[in-house]
Amino acid sequence: MPFKNLLRRGMCFSYLLQIPLRDCISIKAPEDNEANNPFTRETSGGISVVCNQAFLIKERNIIAPYKTVRGTTEHLFQLDVAGKVGDVVQTLHQLYRASCLDKMGDQAAMITAILQSRLARTSFDKNRFQSISETLNMECKAEMVTPLVTNPGHVCVTDANLYFQPLNGYPKPVVQITLQNVRRIYKRRHGLMPLGLEVFCTENDLCSDIYLKFYSCQDRDELYFLIATYLENHITEHTAESYMLQWQRGHLSNYEYLLHLNNLADRSCNDLSQYPVFPWIIADYSSSVLDLTKPETFRDLSKPIGALNKERLDRLLTRYQEMPEPKFMYGSHYSSPGYVLFYLVRVAPEYMLCLQNGKFDHADRTFNSLAETWKNCLDGATDFKELIPEFYENDSSFLVNSLKLDLGKRQGGKTVEDVELPPWASGPDDFLQKSREALESQYVSEHLHEWIDIVFGYKQKGTEAVAAHNVFHPLTYEGGVDLNSIMDPNEKVALLTQILEFGQTPKQLFTIPHPQRILSKSSSRTSIHSVSITESPVSANEESFEDLTEESITLAWNNIAKLKLDEQYKIHKEAITGIAVTGNGSSVFTTSQDSTLKMFSKDSKTLQRSVSFSNMALSSCLILPGDTTVISSSWDNHIYFYSIAFGRRQDILMGHDDAVSKICWRDGRLYSASWDSTVKVWHCVPGETLSNKKHHFELLAELEHDVSVNTIDLNAANTILASGTKEGTISIWDVTTATMLHQLPYHSGTVFDAAFSPDSRHLLSAGEDCCFKVIDVQTGTLISSVTADEPQRCFKWDGNTILSGSQSGELLIWDLLGGKVTERIRGHTGGVTSMWMNEQCNSVITGGEDKQIMFWKLQY
Repeated sequence: MPFKNLLRRGMCFSYLLQIPLRDCISIKAPEDNEANNPFTRETSGGISVVCNQAFLIKERNIIAPYKTVRGTTEHLFQLDVAGKVGDVVQTLHQLYRASCLDKMGDQAAMITAILQSRLARTSFDKNRFQSISETLNMECKAEMVTPLVTNPGHVCVTDANLYFQPLNGYPKPVVQITLQNVRRIYKRRHGLMPLGLEVFCTENDLCSDIYLKFYSCQDRDELYFLIATYLENHITEHTAESYMLQWQRGHLSNYEYLLHLNNLADRSCNDLSQYPVFPWIIADYSSSVLDLTKPETFRDLSKPIGALNKERLDRLLTRYQEMPEPKFMYGSHYSSPGYVLFYLVRVAPEYMLCLQNGKFDHADRTFNSLAETWKNCLDGATDFKELIPEFYENDSSFLVNSLKLDLGKRQGGKTVEDVELPPWASGPDDFLQKSREALESQYVSEHLHEWIDIVFGYKQKGTEAVAAHNVFHPLTYEGGVDLNSIMDPNEKVALLTQILEFGQTPKQLFTIPHPQRILSKSSSRTSIHSVSITESPVSANEESFEDLTEESITLAWNNIAKLKLDEQYKIHKEAITGIAVTGNGSSVFTTSQDSTLKMFSKDSKTLQRSVSFSNMALSSCLILPGDTTVISSSWDNHIYFYSIAFGRRQDILMGHDDAVSKICWRDGRLYSASWDSTVKVWHCVPGETLSNKKHHFELLAELEHDVSVNTIDLNAANTILASGTKEGTISIWDVTTATMLHQLPYHSGTVFDAAFSPDSRHLLSAGEDCCFKVIDVQTGTLISSVTADEPQRCFKWDGNTILSGSQSGELLIWDLLGGKVTERIRGHTGGVTSMWMNEQCNSVITGGEDKQIMFWKLQY
């Protein structure tokens, strides 16, 4: 903090004076009768400090290495509040005694005791409340965390605001945050302990509004809970899985996704030992033009920095093999306070001086050139650093020596000024612009998940980390050391200091492979491997028609809340179990637990046919291409083929040993699920092509489960099948090889419905446990889990929005990314048990336990 220091010459200069406490000879309040006391001429409140060494900082307001003043000197200070002199002198004496202790642990313990004593004698000033009507919910002691400094004080939470009042009144007497403005909160590790809490009033900003460190985990958790009550859906919105889903589907940019992952992994701009880490993306710093269509322009994102140079890696692996336990491949980390300030020295020089005992680094080791820094990261024996988010933002000031700092001269005599940029950048702003373009490029979007696996994911620890050549010192990992188990305070302080200076690995967010980003058709056309238009198998007219259809579907789902009931009819005696509609939409077929298949004319609004195959319930139905045959599945273990043209049962497939629960038809193949714990795949030749008019069935595959199968669905390519069982297991199968890819116990109780997203990347399931589960098909990762108030029996979705039928009979519209219901539509008087949607997604038919079928239309 700047202040005036009265020197013996009586002259006044602007600077900061740093006096090491252990270099003090005396600290006292001058006597009033001292003739030479300059304070007595105006007012009392002075303190005299005699020392044998001091440092002048920012002399004449110039940021430069600290100037050392040696020899015995007396420094006289005047406090703004004269009555505080005794308290200040007493505190300085206590801190002086602490500084003279030999061991760091003893020093830390005594300073902590002094601080706690001061905090105990003070409390939050309630006169600082914004309103006299505010209700106090909690008050406790805490510290506000900023880079390299923590500021002790008191935290107070009311029903409207969060307050922090620092003991020293800096940076201002009270920091206030309105709870209604809070958008995100994160629990943090600080100093390897779960004591931090960071509060953001913005969605995508890098820096928070306040970072607090508490003295007990209980206080931290209680305050977190109080603030969380003001955040809508804060749990479902702010998980790694929900952000992953948003990123995969293009709702978050690569930059935004990395920022959120850093936040979730305890990285903060207020903590230099856990500063946000971003990847090197560009590998070309010599060309005059940056070509983002060439793969060689980019760094290999599947490898850590230390593994990019094979020759260096071989040397490191040789050392690793010879090393005793605990082994590690890299002697330094990819993110540390030193590396962060290496990049930011031109905009945060005072932090660098503070970290390095008042000196800048040697000129040749300063951040001089992008090309040199990249080369050193590839070739250097101990340099494995990644980048910081500033390389992909809009502020280029960290690349420019606008403060005119004297950063020294290099060996060749060249003065260190601005950072030397690659030839393809016309200036700092252009460099950042091209870096952002590279980060959001097609290549990076295709490969970013590989880097996430290394830094935040399953390749961060264990055997996968060894295989990926991604092993750092054990102390850098969360849980690598339990500070509470170390009784010796000196050992604890030394270990903590070592870890904080060395760098820390982010919290592990994913334990299985991270799925790849879903790339839109438009972006894939501009891929680095894109083909010319003449090579495309799709004509321009076909493509525009397809795009038009996609636009109409998108429009429909954007307006799905405008779904209105058009007509309703009670045509069955029991619950509806299946709905199928002919291609022209004129005839609707339904099955029911009353054992009948019924045909309803949409045009004449009359029931035209009612067919019963047995006295057992029918479970589902579908219409074969050509609208000539309806297939129904039954609880009597059979599948029935009904000819629409001839009005009679055409064939029976007796393929299961228990009730058939669901059937699907794709490309001449019938897929049947049964309570006999199997899903069977049949090749089916329609009867009209054979002389005996019967269908010919050939069993192609039998997918065996442990328990009864309740529902199935196939992806668009008909290569992957998903099944849901009565005990809550989701199984994903490769039907081309009849092999199981994933068996996922994600539900408790029956899986009612499951469906692939339109792009087949995700699977959504709904269960008896009232939960929706979103699963990445490729990896089996549970991306998101959303809990409803009641079971959802059936649904349709477009990958982002869900239209579901509930147990109570309502139709619910869900924002999947937000994890919340956006609209409730009154419908059936019993559970909604079946749902059909047309290809344009603007017409819906539902069936329920109330024996009704309801026709719904979108009304724009």
